[in-house]
Amino acid sequence: MKKYDLKNRSEIADRDKWNLEAMYPDEAKWEEDLSTALKSSEEFILLKGRLTESAEGLLKALRLYADMMRKAENAFVYSRMRHDEDNANTKYTEMNNKSLSTLAQISANVSFFTPELLEADEALIKGYIEELPALKVFSFMLDSIMLSKPHVLSSDEERVIAQLNESASAPDEIFTMFNDADLSFGKVTNEDAIDVELTHGNYIQFMESENREVRKNAFEAMYQKYKEFNNSISVMYNYSVKHDYIMSKLRKYKSTLDSELSGERIPISVYDNLIDAVHKNLPSMHKYMEIRKRALGLNELRMYDVYRPIVKPEGLECSYEEAVDIACKALAPLGEDYVRTLRKGLTEDRWVDIYENAGKTSGAYSFGSYDSNPYILMNFSGELRDVFTLIHEAGHSMHSYYTRRTQPFVYGGHSIFTAEVASTVNETLLIHYLLSNAESVDMKKYLINFYIDEFKSTLFRQTMFAEFEKIAHETVENGGSLTAQYLNEEYDKLNTLYYGPAIEHDEYIQYEWSRIPHFYRAYYVYQYATGYSAANAIANRILTGGEAERNDYLKFLATGESDYPIELLKIAGVDMSTEEPVLSALSTFAKLVDELDEMI
Repeated sequence: MKKYDLKNRSEIADRDKWNLEAMYPDEAKWEEDLSTALKSSEEFILLKGRLTESAEGLLKALRLYADMMRKAENAFVYSRMRHDEDNANTKYTEMNNKSLSTLAQISANVSFFTPELLEADEALIKGYIEELPALKVFSFMLDSIMLSKPHVLSSDEERVIAQLNESASAPDEIFTMFNDADLSFGKVTNEDAIDVELTHGNYIQFMESENREVRKNAFEAMYQKYKEFNNSISVMYNYSVKHDYIMSKLRKYKSTLDSELSGERIPISVYDNLIDAVHKNLPSMHKYMEIRKRALGLNELRMYDVYRPIVKPEGLECSYEEAVDIACKALAPLGEDYVRTLRKGLTEDRWVDIYENAGKTSGAYSFGSYDSNPYILMNFSGELRDVFTLIHEAGHSMHSYYTRRTQPFVYGGHSIFTAEVASTVNETLLIHYLLSNAESVDMKKYLINFYIDEFKSTLFRQTMFAEFEKIAHETVENGGSLTAQYLNEEYDKLNTLYYGPAIEHDEYIQYEWSRIPHFYRAYYVYQYATGYSAANAIANRILTGGEAERNDYLKFLATGESDYPIELLKIAGVDMSTEEPVLSALSTFAKLVDELDEMI
């Protein structure tokens, strides 16, 4: 695909699209699964008041619940991914809306499940598990439910909340449609003097342009649009945060942050220590900005200059096929089985929806159901950075692959806290592979700069986002309101703090918060930073260790949600309840900055 081409979905070759037909060769089966799941939830209601009468009755309920949710998940995942292929396709928008509506009905029908379990004596439940061996597979699930006992409401109250779930997701759904389907940034003249439609997918290409005027124009064109809709977006986000706060209050948590972390036994200190550690290491980030300013020969460094590579050697473009080859070579330390499975998935099994098309959801993700392939959506443009995107999402997909082969459905997902580890281990192995095979000084300089920018984007920037989220939620918790002006000012202050005095102030950067979709999923982004830190520790352990260290990591990949996240990461050799992994990652960043300083 040419660099600035944007095709319609129908113009993309089938071989370059993910094989969703493998999920539902006949969409009538999709309708059937959704209908069956809903009917099962109606049958489930008949168990109300009888869940814990006997060990056999509890087992029957748990199995019915798992089977029902498995079908519902598969149907939802299919419609969501079809919707993401082209947000303007009304057929799949309607299917996705139908699946969301059905999930809300199912949630309402089974809402008595957790409250009723929690009304039972915990000793009784444990006795049933000992009495009936078939229940042992559900023991951690039941333990996790019991952990939430102080925060679960009555059956009737839970049913009301479940019925409101669909409307509660409105801010996120509205933002997604606005951002991916309705918003248009207009055309920008590229370095070849061609007017090109600016999109989420090609924005970073403009930001990496050697022509500073091109970078400036693309930067201002994008943020001018967000400025125009600043008030509307602030209302969307304000109500999203208010919903988070209301739910945390209803469930008697100390704060919204407490409500998001306590379910997985993650201490709030992990969040606070991350922000504190990054603050203490901001001088290294500020030094990097000074190096960037010097290397680019600029009198003034602007925000539209922070993505421009300091040096751009030959050999940075590649085809998708070449990207797969590079990824597989880089992941050789993970063993032949891992690499063989991945290569097959990325090629002949068509896990990946490769290229951008009109209406396609921006960015990249790994997604799938327990019964599907671990699919990948991306917008491949033929740059080396796309190899990093591919290998990142492949990390998620292989995590899902190993988990679903090993764990039952109830543990077949991943905590967000652990999910980002698998993706970043892959990225770290890739940068080490590329550095060890760099054929020129310029290439090595470029890769070190790239590695630093990965730290900047993932550890520093995501922590900045996490701090912004904390400020926003605490403002609402303290009775404040998230006006456009307030959000802009707070974000602007943070951006100045994190990037330092080398960056000239720019009025447009204050609107950046309004284009971040992850903010509609409370306290999500900090886990990119903690995951990046854990992954660096694990990757270094694999590279400096041997078969035992690799096997520890592969064992971790197969654990899914069978334990609490911090305990699972200990299997891979990392203890995230301590500051050590974050401090170690920040130390690596500082060393890379010093090394680049010597080379410039």
